Amino acid sequence: MNVPIVIEPQGQTTSIDACVIWLHGLGANGQDFVSAIPLLGISKEHPIRFVFPTATTIPVTINAGYVMPAWYDIVSVSKTQRQVDEQGISASVARIHALIQEHIDRGISPSRIILAGFSQGAAIAYMAGLSTAQPLGGVVALSGYLPSVALFERVTQPVNQNTPVWIAHGHYDDVVDVELGAQAFDYLQLNGYNVQWQTYPIDHTVSPNELRGMGHFIAKVLAQ
Repeated sequence: MNVPIVIEPQGQTTSIDACVIWLHGLGANGQDFVSAIPLLGISKEHPIRFVFPTATTIPVTINAGYVMPAWYDIVSVSKTQRQVDEQGISASVARIHALIQEHIDRGISPSRIILAGFSQGAAIAYMAGLSTAQPLGGVVALSGYLPSVALFERVTQPVNQNTPVWIAHGHYDDVVDVELGAQAFDYLQLNGYNVQWQTYPIDHTVSPNELRGMGHFIAKVLAQ
């Protein structure tokens, strides 16, 4: 199993009491968003540990079976849905739950842990972040989607109903259509989740404005 990249706050002398676990997209790795940390604009008053795991390397059906880091296999895609490997999703959710527990065991309260993800990583952030035994501080989904509503409904727990969820999506995304992101928002809102939705004039990527929005959400969660 790949060892996550861990970035500790520089010059921190007091104990770290918050953690952001950030999941990359299909075919990327844990290094993908390390350079984005300063762009969040989070005050140094918040001593945050950032954790960037890398998904297991597997063949991905929609990419002609090429082997790459992936949180689960994607069998087929359309503008409004994905056919996915639920067993692979469950395995990645279990791995992220174990990673969350590791940092709880290191002294960070679940309410001070934020699970973030981009694209396929956002799909796992939904699934793992809203199915924990103890509610997390928040979930961030960038350019993502709910990979399986049926599986989501089987694994989520009422204790996570009030977990703040911040969804951001590029209006011009041609990989994960903005409609998929909106479907996730609509579903969560309809089912009583504490969810926010924001679009940006970008494609399947992140922008400085989006990252600042994410940083504002993180700071707001940690200020509570």
